[in-house]
Amino acid sequence: MSGFSGRTIAIIGAAATGRAAAPVLARRGARVVVYDAKSKAELGDAVTCLRTAGIDLHLGDPDYPGIEAADLVIPSPGVRADAPVLLAARARGVPVLSEIEIAYRLSRAPIIGITGTNGKTTTVLMTAAALRQAGFDVLVAGNTLAGGFQVPLIQAADQARPEQWLVAEISSFQLEWVQCFAPRVAVITNITQDHLDRHGTPETYVAAKARLLDAQGPDDWAVLNADNATTAALAPQVRSRRLWFTRSHVPDQGGWVERRIPTLSGWLRLCVAGEVEDLMPASALRMPGEHTVENALAAACAARAAGAPAAAIARALAAFSGVPDRLEYVATLRGVDYVNNSMCTNVDAAVRSIRAYDRPLIVIAGGRDKGSDFAPLGEALAERARALVTIGEHGGRIAAAARAAGLIQIESARSMEEAVRTAAALAWPGDVVLLAPGCASFDWFRGFEHRGQAFREAVAALAQG
Repeated sequence: MSGFSGRTIAIIGAAATGRAAAPVLARRGARVVVYDAKSKAELGDAVTCLRTAGIDLHLGDPDYPGIEAADLVIPSPGVRADAPVLLAARARGVPVLSEIEIAYRLSRAPIIGITGTNGKTTTVLMTAAALRQAGFDVLVAGNTLAGGFQVPLIQAADQARPEQWLVAEISSFQLEWVQCFAPRVAVITNITQDHLDRHGTPETYVAAKARLLDAQGPDDWAVLNADNATTAALAPQVRSRRLWFTRSHVPDQGGWVERRIPTLSGWLRLCVAGEVEDLMPASALRMPGEHTVENALAAACAARAAGAPAAAIARALAAFSGVPDRLEYVATLRGVDYVNNSMCTNVDAAVRSIRAYDRPLIVIAGGRDKGSDFAPLGEALAERARALVTIGEHGGRIAAAARAAGLIQIESARSMEEAVRTAAALAWPGDVVLLAPGCASFDWFRGFEHRGQAFREAVAALAQG
């Protein structure tokens, strides 16, 4: 499908995807119909926005009346690939494409697409900071909050000029329906078990992530994590120029940590297009943890592939102070640090955040399980934590895993405020109270941002009390 004028396009979902995609396609001459099973009252401002743009709406009807006339279907990322409406469209021979696929076809600006299980947002913002430090005009898009709001890739692509760069966080849900999507630079930060409630099997999840690489050509770049076995195994699928990032060895091309003196944390170095360059000491990064080093190396490779000089990249990474809800320092009360890592929504992220600290931890964990094996989290808690406070629908599963691994001090809480009070009572001066849920947030909260805000408010209440 090369153009959109005169075509009937059905968009399923009136939230962020529909609200962004519908006006863009309507301006290009398409007849756009947006469907959503929710009512007008539930959708609120989205309805006003779409109607103002002249978009046809079908709300509150799960039967999608008239969708048989559509020439193209664009599903929200929240719509499962096996949804009957999508299966029926494909059976009729109607293309089903994601919003990011349409964005790619419209964009005049090059795209850096970043996916992975953990570290996506931090890597996106590090990459954007490095490019800006080098004088590039950059738009942050996709699933990353920038400046307090999120810009869908199609909206950014619609606005971007050819000389700009789009740096976009891409999810596995969005990659299910790509066809020609070929970012100039593709980054896969890591792949660990996640979203099995959506994808069903680890293999299906990995295959979705790998689609970021499928349409790239020889002039593009792929940046892969050599220390993550699942990501490294994707190398045979790469058709573009490949860069590795690693903490364990020196790759032929990419970024690595060179330990010049055993007692030091090492230097970050780069080799892109055959030129070896020093970046910075790893100790100059402001956030703790090996995962921070990995994110910095991934961002450095991406920015260097886009043409940013190493010196500018180093300045940006040294100044980068972190992202809300990702190992976010909140306060120090009576000698105890409170850290918000609400974005930690899977086991691997929780383990990484726990192991980022060499101080005793009181960990707050729990939420809604996504089909995870909590045994590795239990082992990390038993190894590093003084105590565990569980929250949420499936906090008991984390408690069981931690108990099985040998952790003795385990409490449960019925609210975030109670969890923070309980953790404070267990903590000693010098400890860290760390919110590392390891689960989705949709049992008690609207999303991980809401959960992080609840943690900040509970810490503030503790300070006042």
